[in-house]
Amino acid sequence: MNKDSGEEILKRIKNALEVAVESISAFIPGAVAAEFKVGDDPITEADRTANRILRQALKRDGEGWLSEESFDDSARLKNERVWVVDPLDGTREFVAGIPEWSISVGFVENGRAVAGGICNPATRELFLGAVGQGITLNGKAVRPSNCRSLSEAVVLASRSEVKRGEWDCFRQAPFATRPMGSVAYKVALVAAGLADATWTLAPKNEWDIAAGVALVECAGGFARRIDNSLIRFNQESTRLPGLLACGPYVLAELLAFLEERRHSAPAKLEGT
Repeated sequence: MNKDSGEEILKRIKNALEVAVESISAFIPGAVAAEFKVGDDPITEADRTANRILRQALKRDGEGWLSEESFDDSARLKNERVWVVDPLDGTREFVAGIPEWSISVGFVENGRAVAGGICNPATRELFLGAVGQGITLNGKAVRPSNCRSLSEAVVLASRSEVKRGEWDCFRQAPFATRPMGSVAYKVALVAAGLADATWTLAPKNEWDIAAGVALVECAGGFARRIDNSLIRFNQESTRLPGLLACGPYVLAELLAFLEERRHSAPAKLEGT
């Protein structure tokens, strides 16, 4: 993606996030009725509203669309450029009034997440980034942390995974763990150097991570599947094993640590 294209995409992302935030401003976190989709995943009218507004603001002819709250049209597979969106990531936190939810917009080109924007309206944080342009937080250039040792690292953990006991195997780990909602928000914080790493033990969908992966990689950090393989987007199956994101200097030690834990607790670290 050339610079001019990247600047235009970022303008569209920023505008779309701004209008989406405005569109759901009447919904009060902590006082919103939730329904439940298949399983125990909540959805609110705010999710649906943001999804509609984002699609109107973002999609152009020749571009595909993949969103958690839209029917998945397989025609997107024929598009080189695809929007991958989670209109409200962290709906559980939104419903509970916990300020750890976000609106997540990723832009994918030929399978790679090349631009993204993540907004946490509750904390008034807006993360934007594109290939060749780095990333910004509220307009200020930021980058991943320069943490070089796990003993000094702060790792963001899935609040849900922690509650289910899936992080019990890390109780004696050398790093500090902070439970948090919204995987998109967690990855954005890592991209901006406000945390050192995050990973998920449960599988994720493309819309959960596309924007965050774009931000981390555009900032010079690393984002991989939990098994250390590269991530490709706009796939027929949107489901991926867990995600790992971190700054550039702690990657090798972190991969070695997770590999060691994989042998002692394989089920948890294979995203099953």
